[in-house]
Amino acid sequence: MSLFGGTISNVENGLSYASLKQKTIAQNIANVDTPNYKAKDVSFSKMLSDAQDSYIKAYRTNDKHIDFQTNAQTPGVYSYSDLRYRENGNGVDMDKEQASLAKNTIYYNALIDRMNGKLNSLLTVAKGGN
Repeated sequence: MSLFGGTISNVENGLSYASLKQKTIAQNIANVDTPNYKAKDVSFSKMLSDAQDSYIKAYRTNDKHIDFQTNAQTPGVYSYSDLRYRENGNGVDMDKEQASLAKNTIYYNALIDRMNGKLNSLLTVAKGGN
């Protein structure tokens, strides 16, 4: 049994995702005037499906060996190679990036609030309810 349960690790994973998405959005905004730059995005569903599809089975020489799998690649950031918003080949849409930035900020702040609530509950229990 875990002392903190699954909530903290789930929130931590969500914060890692939100942080990677924030960096990707910031990179897109920074390259809004770069010719031929293609916008990037982070998709949780794509990350999950890639993680499930990218496992390699180990070669077993004996039936008594433990069967295990290893992850061949780390899923993450995806480029939109077919997008072109300007004549210079740039694929960054500032309106979309600003909307994504606002949405991700709200998501990140909600996760931080959830983490604070969980840690405050643990602190209350540790103090004996006082």
